[in-house]
Amino acid sequence: MPTLPRPKAVIFDIGNVLFEWNPERFYDSVMPPAERKRMFAETGIEAMNLRIDAGAPFRETVYATAAAHPEWADKVLFWHDRWIEMASPVIAPSVALLRALRGRGVPVFALSNFGYDSFAFAETQYDFLAEFDQRYISGRMGVIKPDPAIYAMLEQDCGLPPDRLLFADDRPENIDAAVVRGWQGHLFDGPEGWAQRLVLAGLLPQEDAARAMAAE
Repeated sequence: MPTLPRPKAVIFDIGNVLFEWNPERFYDSVMPPAERKRMFAETGIEAMNLRIDAGAPFRETVYATAAAHPEWADKVLFWHDRWIEMASPVIAPSVALLRALRGRGVPVFALSNFGYDSFAFAETQYDFLAEFDQRYISGRMGVIKPDPAIYAMLEQDCGLPPDRLLFADDRPENIDAAVVRGWQGHLFDGPEGWAQRLVLAGLLPQEDAARAMAAE
């Protein structure tokens, strides 16, 4: 296997990398799971969220979906009114890895499918979202992963060669789309594996990775 070049920037997805994003878990806590599955299917709430990620206004889109499905209206509104409960808890070791990289002078970017308005709200809840050197947010860009256009936009903006970008995301299709373009990819399934990938890439010493794993 050829040796990969040392990355010049590290790119984090946000949901399920820096904080957990699990709407199904939240809804299953407020209604029977079978009912939740029916509500998701009948309202198209996941497709609604993709529209928000692509730039549709957060509150207006959720409230319009609720109005269109009166049987489920009160539950649909939770997507806006109780959104932070779906976007939690923080994955503290991942945040510590972000900060360790910055402390070592490694440029760190965010590339996330995230609504324009919901990201603005998330910034008021999570201070680490302000700590990236660059933030590529789909709702601001008008395109979502894994569309090749969003990766091309990042490349053009940062000016770095694709093979010098190391990207962590929890969705295989998003990593595959990046790797096709020549990026280095890491399928995130927990901070431990991500920490070791950063060590192997020569971006963090083992002691920094160990400290990050101890973060709470």
